[in-house]
Amino acid sequence: MAVKERVNAYRARMRAQGLRPVQIWVPDVRSPDFAAEAHRQSALVGAADRANDDMDFVEAISEDWGE
Repeated sequence: MAVKERVNAYRARMRAQGLRPVQIWVPDVRSPDFAAEAHRQSALVGAADRANDDMDFVEAISEDWGE
């Protein structure tokens, strides 16, 4: 059985189970650009003023998970 036929059969079985295929695109975490952007954003968060109204709101509605 050719690869195309196996893939088609697999997809038919999945559809018969009520499923459908979905394709999503996610950031490539192996990319140097991703690492640089993640570092940039985490530095901004780390340097943010924790006394602002937004942070007070987030902390007020956050649940303590009791590490």
